Amino acid sequence: MRKLVHYVATTLDGFIAGPDGADPTGPNGFWPVPEDYVRHLAAEYPETLPVQARQALSVTAEGTHFDTVLEGRRSYEIGLAAGIPDAYPHLRHLVFSRTLTESPAPAVELVADDPVATVRELKRQEGKDIWLLGGAELAGSLYAEIDTLILKVGPLTIGDGIPLFSRKAAFDPRTWTLADHTALKSGALFLTYTRTAA
Repeated sequence: MRKLVHYVATTLDGFIAGPDGADPTGPNGFWPVPEDYVRHLAAEYPETLPVQARQALSVTAEGTHFDTVLEGRRSYEIGLAAGIPDAYPHLRHLVFSRTLTESPAPAVELVADDPVATVRELKRQEGKDIWLLGGAELAGSLYAEIDTLILKVGPLTIGDGIPLFSRKAAFDPRTWTLADHTALKSGALFLTYTRTAA
C-alpha cells in the first residue's frame, strides 16, 4: 500500500514559514538555501524540485519516492502569485480547496472532498508514495494519515510563524522511529521517521 509522506522543510523551532505564510525561500525570504542542500535534493528527491528549479539544474530524473503531490490552497496560491500555475507537472498534482472553482492549470486537480477520504483512496491505488507538500492546515487535517515524516531541518530559528501542523490538529500523541538521517556540511538535516505501530 502507498504511504502518505509529509516531506517538508522546518526550522529548528518547528515552523514551516513565517507569520505571513509567504515563501520563506523566495526573493524576500529568510531561509538560506545552500549549494549542498540543492545538490542533495537534486540527487535524492529530484521529483520534489519545482519545474523552474528542475529546468535551471537540468534535472530530468523521474525520482523514486513520489508520483503524487498534495497541496492546500494557501500553499498553492504562493506559486500562483509567482506566476506558476503548476510547479509539479511531472507529478499528479492535487490541490485541496473549497473556494477555488476552476483549476488555473489543466493538470492540477482541485479537490473539495474530505482530505482523509481522498488520501485513503489514493493509498489503495497503485503507484509510488504520496507527497504531502503542505501547508499546515492540510497537514493538520491529515495528521492521523501520515505514515512517514521527512523533515528538512534548516539550521535556523524564527521564534514565530506557521507550525508544522495547524493548531487545529487534534491532540493525538504519536511516536516515530528514526529510519534515516543525513547531515549536510551547511548544517541542514534530513530526518526520516516512520510512524511507530500502535
